[in-house]
Amino acid sequence: MEVILISICSVIIIFITVHSMIRVLNIAYKREEISLRKYKTLISFSVVIGLFVASTLPFGFQKIFNMVI
Repeated sequence: MEVILISICSVIIIFITVHSMIRVLNIAYKREEISLRKYKTLISFSVVIGLFVASTLPFGFQKIFNMVI
């Protein structure tokens, strides 16, 4: 039960971070500080890394709780 609650909170924090990164990249693109290619690449990396971390966190938390208990 604890692992599920911690995982949900962590996933929410990760998604908020990725959303904020996308907003920052959007502003930078509109101000023409980055190119379209770099914009798409950075957004793709942000989403993929966010999904990877969010999907692997529950397993990491479970291993930590098993070592503690």
